[in-house]
Amino acid sequence: MSPRSEEIYIGLMSGTSLDGVDVAIVDFNEFPPRVLHCQATPYPDSTRQALQALCQSQASSLDDLYRLDAELGELYASTVNDALAAAALDRGDVSAVGCHGQTIRHSPNTSPSYTVQIGDPNRLAARCGITTVADFRRKDIALGGQAAPLAPAYHQFLMHSPAEDRVVVNIGGIANVTLLPANRESQILGFDTGPGNTLLDYWNEKHRATRFDDAGDWARGGKLIDSLLQAMIAGENYFRAAIPKSTGTEHFSPGWLHEYLTRDYDAQDIQATLVELTAATIATAISELPALPANCFICGGGAHNLYLLERLQHQLPRCAVQTTEALGMNPDYIEAAAFAWLARERLDLRPGNIPAVTQARRKTVLGGVYAAE
Repeated sequence: MSPRSEEIYIGLMSGTSLDGVDVAIVDFNEFPPRVLHCQATPYPDSTRQALQALCQSQASSLDDLYRLDAELGELYASTVNDALAAAALDRGDVSAVGCHGQTIRHSPNTSPSYTVQIGDPNRLAARCGITTVADFRRKDIALGGQAAPLAPAYHQFLMHSPAEDRVVVNIGGIANVTLLPANRESQILGFDTGPGNTLLDYWNEKHRATRFDDAGDWARGGKLIDSLLQAMIAGENYFRAAIPKSTGTEHFSPGWLHEYLTRDYDAQDIQATLVELTAATIATAISELPALPANCFICGGGAHNLYLLERLQHQLPRCAVQTTEALGMNPDYIEAAAFAWLARERLDLRPGNIPAVTQARRKTVLGGVYAAE
């Protein structure tokens, strides 16, 4: 039996790793929702380099910004059309596309606070002929929230268990955790812990000319520089900040790292130490939750860093660390599916944020709608 088209949505996620766009075509006719097709489209090198420059520089021009906004809108549209062809679906089968866009600034604690995601949704709707929902974060910001993380609402929908407390850790460029209490009356918590893959990918590419350290093998061969690790943890106030909180790669940037590299350390040892930084800050955040869950489920690109998962398990000996594959869910596409779900919530006029997570003054419907003609 073919799925009913009114419950098919497409989610696009471009994360803080700046590596490309993930696409998930999701059928919400049943529970758990069924992923009909998923794929990852890497950014062209020129696009990725331009995004890195835009995220890390204070001197980029408006021309740079709007050129990339248009370029990403076109790339997202072609990716959606490719995914539809691969899934043998017609655009008329899809209710809407939920497009997160590419975050280039996230500053929830300034006055005024702001967050910026680019990737023109007008072009996406025009090129695909599908109603597009985008700009999911700024309404929460307008209500005094952090606008991040947004995925905990979907984690609750998808992975809540009445039998046990669970924690979900998404390790993208930045890592974030979601506590899902078994008791639905208890408070869901979610916040960014600090760097996920962002510093790992930067340091690996700088020294090995590959985009990431496959399975963490390069880091595994290095030695922990404990003095460097302790300096980074002690020197960064974000790690001790109270929740709710969120951060971005514009903070945990190459410049941030180089402030701590005051000696001529071995490059491989620095990679091993950065793995430990990510593992330790995630583990500390989980250890400080109101309850230590028995199971920790990992999603995002960091799920493929086997050495990172080993170090995280070492840091959390009383918590079983495993990827969301243990729940039958592909860890690479949880976040893309979340924005398919958020598009569905938007069209059905249901709130998409959790004020206990983002600190917004109230629940609210998230996203702007760009109608297909």
